[in-house]
Amino acid sequence: MKNKLYTAIGLMSGTSMDGVDVSLIRSDGFYEFINVLDEYFEYNESLHQQLIEFRNLILSINDLKLYSARLNELEREITIFHSKIVNEISLKYQDEIDFIGFHGQTIFHNSEKKISKQLGDGKLMSQLVKKKVIYDFRQEDMLNRGQGAPLTPIFHNLLSKNINENHQIEYPICFLNIGGISNITKIIEKEENLEENMEAFDSGPGNCMIDDWVRKSSKKNFDENGSIAKSGKIDQLILNQAIDNFKVDSFDKSLDVKDFDISFARGLSLEDGCATITNFTAYLIAKGIEHANGNNVKPIKYLICGGGRKNDFLIQSIKDYLFQKKNISLNSIDDYNLNGDYIESQAFGYLAIRSFLNLPISYPKTTGCELPTVGGKLVKNF
Repeated sequence: MKNKLYTAIGLMSGTSMDGVDVSLIRSDGFYEFINVLDEYFEYNESLHQQLIEFRNLILSINDLKLYSARLNELEREITIFHSKIVNEISLKYQDEIDFIGFHGQTIFHNSEKKISKQLGDGKLMSQLVKKKVIYDFRQEDMLNRGQGAPLTPIFHNLLSKNINENHQIEYPICFLNIGGISNITKIIEKEENLEENMEAFDSGPGNCMIDDWVRKSSKKNFDENGSIAKSGKIDQLILNQAIDNFKVDSFDKSLDVKDFDISFARGLSLEDGCATITNFTAYLIAKGIEHANGNNVKPIKYLICGGGRKNDFLIQSIKDYLFQKKNISLNSIDDYNLNGDYIESQAFGYLAIRSFLNLPISYPKTTGCELPTVGGKLVKNF
């Protein structure tokens, strides 16, 4: 007998703070998965700038308290924006929507102090959209001594099963997500023991340093397709110094955009600075891939998702750093009939369903939590 299929909307706004990815999915919370639709809704310029400004202001838990009144106002604005999206999507889908998986907008994340603040009022959203909302996904994991991130590996595990069956891709299968921060999930083999079968970690910056440099050095928000970096020249001396000064001792810490600094490129032109920072980012991602690969000698595919997969200069730079690793190949996840822009929004729809079913969304080898952890708060406020 088949498990019941639930319908959920997943909402994800990442560290680029430019808008919201939305996915409507159907799943049983295990291995059944149907992607119904995906859409992107861009923040207006005022909201985008406010979010970046506040992220730069919030450097500690004391700042969260200091700016609490203004953050509450911003949280309300964020929630209303997301709620309008839910109502718009709901009009396009005739059947009942069971849950909204509301990630919210991360404004501060410090895994060492077990603090992760996402702007998003689940109670207000539930009232506005007249649906059950599951939000605040990270807190239970952090209370269970986890890092609070990454949370997508359980969804990657589901995708790996489908990719293995439909495209004859052998295990292990790895997912490289390049958002603001990059993270890697390794699915070791096709088996049911989830706790031992998944490994995941944040591997370094993704787009965050590149975006920061472009915003501060031009009127653009990001380097589309890596064209700015491609037109510049890597400053090898500055790059080598940056690499020497940034020692990667372990990959057991969840990362935030504030963990990375672009000041080493000060004085370079827009193009040369972008090329140098992009190559530095590629170096750190390549180190993460080498760590995930370990002593594995079998051919292994890294399926790339997130906005960074579109940065041709970044992807080629990663490949250049890995050119001696003949068993590693990097492929866009889009090559396997999946849209790499919406993996995380789909994931939060799936996580909402698992949360409702009281199933774990994080595991010791994905976030460092002590035990498999059920995350998310369910609210019905209508």
